Amino acid sequence: MNTEKEQRLRDKLLPEIEAFKAERSTLQLATQDADGLPNASYAPFALADDGFYILVSELARHGSNLKASKNLSVMLLEDEAEAKTVFARKRLTFDATAELVDRESDNFSKGIAALSARFGEMIDNLAGLGDFNLFKLNPHQGLYVKGFGQAFSLSGVELLDVDWKRDGHHGTPRAELADTVI
Repeated sequence: MNTEKEQRLRDKLLPEIEAFKAERSTLQLATQDADGLPNASYAPFALADDGFYILVSELARHGSNLKASKNLSVMLLEDEAEAKTVFARKRLTFDATAELVDRESDNFSKGIAALSARFGEMIDNLAGLGDFNLFKLNPHQGLYVKGFGQAFSLSGVELLDVDWKRDGHHGTPRAELADTVI
């Protein structure tokens, strides 16, 4: 159960996080291939009521990586020109799994519609190409960093549970995650 203080923090931060997500057009991806080799990249994204959607070519390294390994890390990052300092840029990071969306599914139509609304007819053109795949990114745990000493862990359904990380922001040890019900 949330305490009054936790609820105030949640009520203040969640709208700020939603606005931060809406201001970003792309997200950074950390993917890995079948051999575990990492790759950093980016992709335009859109939010729908059930999560983040990206449309990527399997000819691109991150596109083939997402088909080989569904685990990834994602970051939305404040532009350097907007930041008070480059040492503490606002950012939202989360661990996620990528779900390949079947072209015949309702989710495919939903994801393409969300991307088209945000980026226009380019999405419809790309979606018609056989090498482009739609992925839904399902976040598991996250971290929102506002600046120095202002890191907040996000967990729970849709990352709506907020906790101020007063002991740094290195994330939750994997052993603890195994016991966490999300």
